[in-house]
Amino acid sequence: MISARLPDGAALGVSSADDKSGSSPLRDVQLISRAQLAPFFCAANIVASLLVAASLHAALDLATMAGWILAVGGVNLAAMFVARRQAVTHIGRSGRRVPTWVMIGEVGARAAVWLSLPVYSFSGLTGPDQVILASIMAGLGIGGLGLVVVPTAATVWLASFTAALSYSLIIARNAVPFEHMLSILFTLGVAVIGVMTVSRWAFHQLKTNADVGSANESAGLLLQEYEKRGVGWLWQSDEDNRVAYLSSRMVALLGKPSNAIIGHSLPSLLGGRAELGKVLLEKNSFTNLEMEVDTSRGKRWISMAGDPIIDTAGRFVGYRGVGSDITEVRAQQERLTHLANMDVLSGLPNRGRVRQLLGEALREATTSNVPCAIMFLDLDGFKPVNDTFGHPKGDAVLQAVAKRLCDEVGDRGHVGRMGGDEFAIILNDGQSRNNVEHLAERIVASIAEPYMIDQIEIRIGVSIGCAFGPIDGATVDDLILKADLALYEAKGAGRGCVKYFSSELQSEQEDRVRLESDLRNAVTANQFHLLYQPLVSAKDQKLVGFEALIRWNHPTRGLVPPPVFIPIAEENGLMMQIGEWVIEEACRTLAKWPEPITVAVNVSPKQIVMPALPNIVSQALARHRLPGNRLELEVTEGVFLGDNGPTLDVMKRLRQLGVGIALDDFGTGYSSIGYLNKAVFHKLKIDGSFVREAGTREENVAIIQSIVQLAKSFRMNVTAEGVETAEDFERMRDLGVDTIQGYLFGRPLSYERASQMVESYAHRKAS
Repeated sequence: MISARLPDGAALGVSSADDKSGSSPLRDVQLISRAQLAPFFCAANIVASLLVAASLHAALDLATMAGWILAVGGVNLAAMFVARRQAVTHIGRSGRRVPTWVMIGEVGARAAVWLSLPVYSFSGLTGPDQVILASIMAGLGIGGLGLVVVPTAATVWLASFTAALSYSLIIARNAVPFEHMLSILFTLGVAVIGVMTVSRWAFHQLKTNADVGSANESAGLLLQEYEKRGVGWLWQSDEDNRVAYLSSRMVALLGKPSNAIIGHSLPSLLGGRAELGKVLLEKNSFTNLEMEVDTSRGKRWISMAGDPIIDTAGRFVGYRGVGSDITEVRAQQERLTHLANMDVLSGLPNRGRVRQLLGEALREATTSNVPCAIMFLDLDGFKPVNDTFGHPKGDAVLQAVAKRLCDEVGDRGHVGRMGGDEFAIILNDGQSRNNVEHLAERIVASIAEPYMIDQIEIRIGVSIGCAFGPIDGATVDDLILKADLALYEAKGAGRGCVKYFSSELQSEQEDRVRLESDLRNAVTANQFHLLYQPLVSAKDQKLVGFEALIRWNHPTRGLVPPPVFIPIAEENGLMMQIGEWVIEEACRTLAKWPEPITVAVNVSPKQIVMPALPNIVSQALARHRLPGNRLELEVTEGVFLGDNGPTLDVMKRLRQLGVGIALDDFGTGYSSIGYLNKAVFHKLKIDGSFVREAGTREENVAIIQSIVQLAKSFRMNVTAEGVETAEDFERMRDLGVDTIQGYLFGRPLSYERASQMVESYAHRKAS
C-alpha cells in the first residue's frame, strides 16, 4: 500500500499504480473525493427540484410534479449511497475498478431524470414561468462542482444542461425577453467555465497529492524494509550532534539502553571518532565514512553517510543519514586484496605486490639514507624439468624453491614470485654490500641442492642480478630495470652466477639497444655478406660444396661477429627477415656455380618453426631455377625444445622440396636420437670439439664411431667440423666420416675466392 492525501488533508492508504487489480492511487482518490462530494451534489439536485415545484406549482400538474420530485430524489439518493459504497469497496489492492463509463452513465441518468420535466413542460409555460425555470436550470449547472473530481462526468453534466437549456430557449425565443435570455445564458456560461476550471484544478491537485503520497509512502516502506532486512540502519542528530534517532539494530549492536543513546553525543557514542566529529562540524553532506567501533560483538567496522537538515528559515538543525555494518565486506575485501597480491602456486607476493613492496622500501631508503636492495632470480635448467617430468613436478620444484628462499631471507626482507621460474627478493637494509653478497651466495648454494620429488632427484641452479636503491635507481621502474640488466649479465655468464649492476652494464645495455636499432636497418642497407667455407669429400678430397656463413659489416663498428648479433636478432624477431636474405643470397650464388656444388645455410630454431619457411625456400629455388638438392639447411638440436609437431611438419615440407636438412653440432645439445627416424635429416655434423680432442681422448673416438654407425643405420651422411690437421683428417676418414670441413681445407672465403675454387674444381674435373 502507498499513501495519498485527500483535499481535506486526511491520509488514505491506496495501492500502487501498477496493481494488477487495475486500481491506481489517482482513481482511488477520485472515488473517495467523489463520495465526499456526493451529498452536496445530491442535495443540489433535490433542492433545485423543490425550488421548481415551489415556483411553478400553479402552472404544472401536481401529480406529475410529485412523481418527478420523487424520481429525482430517489435517483440522487441511490447514486449517493452507491458512490459512498464504492469509496469503500472499490479501492485498494482488493477493490474492483469502477469503469469510467459507469460514472458517466450515472451522471447522464441523473441529468436526464432532472431535465425530463423542465424540457417536457417548458413549451406550455408562460413567459415569466419560462424565465424562472430556465434560471433554475442554469443555476443547477453550477451543481457540477460536485463532480469536479471526475472531469469527464462534470463535462457530461454541463453538456446535458447546456443542450436542454439551449433547446428550451429556442422554443421560448418569442416569449422570453432578450435581456432575460442574456442573463440566463450568462449564468450558464459562468457555471460552465467555473465548473470546468475548478474541475481541471481539482484533478491536478488530486493527481499531485496521489503522486507525492505514493512517493512518500514508498520511501517510508523502503526505509522500513531497509531496516527490517538488515541492510543498514538509520540515524538522526540535532544541531549539537546529539542523537535524535537511532535504529534499533544499531542500538542492539552498541549494547546500550536507549536512555544512554538518545540525547548523547553521536561521535562520543561511537567511540570518540575524530573523523566523524570533523565532518559533522563541517555541516556538509558526506558518504562512505568508515570507522571501527567497539560494540557488544567486539570490534566492528561501520560505514556512515549523512545530509544536513535545513529548516524553512535556512538554519542548520541537525543531520539525517544511514549507516551499515561493513565488517564482513571489509574482511572479504582484505581476502580479495590478499589473493590479488599473492601468487597462488608459491604463496609468495606476486609481481604487482613485489612492485608495491619495492616502492615502500625505496621510499624508506630515501628518507633514512639506508639503501635497499632488489634481487632478481632466474632458475637455471628449469625448463627441461617441465619438459621431462611434467608440470606437476615442476610446480613442486617451484614450491620447494620458494620455501628455501624464504628460509634464507628470513625477516631481512620479502620474497616474491615474478612469474614462471623468476623470483625476486627485496631487502630493506642493503647498506652492507658484504651481507647482501653472502646472502646471494647462500641462495645459490641452497637452490643448487638436489630436490627429491616423488623419489626423483632433480637438480637446478639459479642466476641472480642485484641492484641497490636509490643508488642504482631512484624509481621502482628504474631499479627493476637495473636489477634485470644485472640478471641478464648473470645469465650470460653461466649457471650459478651473481652479478651486480654497474655503470658498465648500463653502457652495455645502451650499446645493445643501439645495435638492435642498427640491426633492423642492416638488411635494407645491404650491410650483410656471406662467406663460404669449403666442404670436401673424405674419400677423394674433392670439393662437394660450401657452408654459407653470414657476416655483418657495420658502417662504424666494423665487422660484428654472428655470436653478437644473432642472439639479438632472435630475441627481437629479426631472424626471419635475415634468414630469408641468407637463403636468397645462397641461391643466387648457387645459380652461378655448376652442379653438383651445394651450399648449406644455418637456420635458427625460431626460424625453422615458421610455417612460411618452406614457401620462402621454394620461391627462392624457383627464381634461380635450382633443384632442391643443391641447398642444405643446417639446424641445431635446440629445435627439439618445446612442441615438436610444428617443427617436424616444416622439416617434412622442406624435404618434399628436395632440400637437405643437416643436424648440426650433433651430440652437444639435447638428446635427439628419437627424431632421427622421422625421415627429415639427411646428414649429421659432428661438432669440432669432438674432432680436436679425438687424438688425445679415446672416449671421443668411441663417441664419433658411435655417431657414424648411428648415421649409417639411418642412411645419413656424416660431416666432421673443425678438421685442422692431417692427423684429424685421416682419423675422421678412417672412422667412416663422409665429408670434411675445417681450416685444413680452407677458411671461410669471400664469394670471389670461393668462385675461384669452384672454377679450379671444374677444370680438374673436366681434365
